[in-house]
Amino acid sequence: MKKYILFILILLTLFYSSGQTYEQQSLIPNLMKWLPSEPLKGVLSLFQIPYWGTIISVEERGYHAFIEFLLRKGAHIVIFGALAFAAYIVVRKIRLAFVITVVIAIADEYHQSLTGGRTPSIQDVFLDSFGAALALGSLYILRTYWNVTKHRHVTKLVTPKTRRYNKNRAN
Repeated sequence: MKKYILFILILLTLFYSSGQTYEQQSLIPNLMKWLPSEPLKGVLSLFQIPYWGTIISVEERGYHAFIEFLLRKGAHIVIFGALAFAAYIVVRKIRLAFVITVVIAIADEYHQSLTGGRTPSIQDVFLDSFGAALALGSLYILRTYWNVTKHRHVTKLVTPKTRRYNKNRAN
């Protein structure tokens, strides 16, 4: 039962945040308070990000709205990475955890479509999927590294294919 707790908590957080309007989630008033001197504005002004058929930039949106955009999109990557990790803890299969996370990302965007002032976006599903792939890919690499360092006599990365080869060679 314990293995489900993180997964359920992240799902509840997603459901709650997807049900809020943009105005309820706006970070701009706080960003204006926290970053009144607009640090790194010159550097950030160099970036133009294509998104939903428009260009997002400091020039187009303003400094604080651009920072909010970066934070929101970064949150997609982090939250869905955490969700993918939690899904892995539950199912113990990397590919299945990825599929579960992508299905939840699609459902999350649909839920946003039912919320006033929110727009579902396939780009957000791609960001969510990237976050899941990043987390699960990192997990795979760490798990593989752990297997190599745990068994120092192994000189190559341990994959399912080399593991079978090493097992057959030992017999």
